[in-house]
Amino acid sequence: MIHSSNRELLAIVLGDEATSLATRSLAELFGLRALRHSTTLGAEQEVHIYAMPDQLLAARELLRRALEEELSESSIGMTSPAAVRDYLRLFLGGQEYESFVTLWLDGQNRLIAGMELFRGTTTQTSVYPREVVKAGLKHNACAVILAHNHPSGHPEPSRADELLTSELKNALALVDIRVLDHFIVGDTAVMSFAERGLI
Repeated sequence: MIHSSNRELLAIVLGDEATSLATRSLAELFGLRALRHSTTLGAEQEVHIYAMPDQLLAARELLRRALEEELSESSIGMTSPAAVRDYLRLFLGGQEYESFVTLWLDGQNRLIAGMELFRGTTTQTSVYPREVVKAGLKHNACAVILAHNHPSGHPEPSRADELLTSELKNALALVDIRVLDHFIVGDTAVMSFAERGLI
């Protein structure tokens, strides 16, 4: 199957419905990237909004659960930025609102739980350090990876993102929970604070 075309693979999953969707971006089909309105020479192009087929929603959710299972059973996965990026894109990709997510880890850096703690608007979400600390203690976590998405599609951190990360790192340190990283999920890229030396 590795050499099959997108159209052929979609036909296996969707049957006849694949024909009408085969020209779409796979990232949009699987909800990893929001559908963007574009303009050409000042005239807005026609954009056909579609409902994501149940089969693709199920495939995306199964893949997210498979990655979660792998990250829960292996400490290697959580120390691999690539594996965490894949999981977070499936968790947060394509959302039209901003979410703040925590990945709670045990003493061997295996995933205990991945959860959305806060949900906001298209441009911001309010994060309460007290609630983050409570969630970490509830899961008896030793470490955490923080993440949120930017519905604008650009994963660059704002000054507010940097200040929040510092504040959460200090608050969680008081209860012996280490902040390993903070990821920002955009449309086509995921930014790591640790890789940028920001944490």
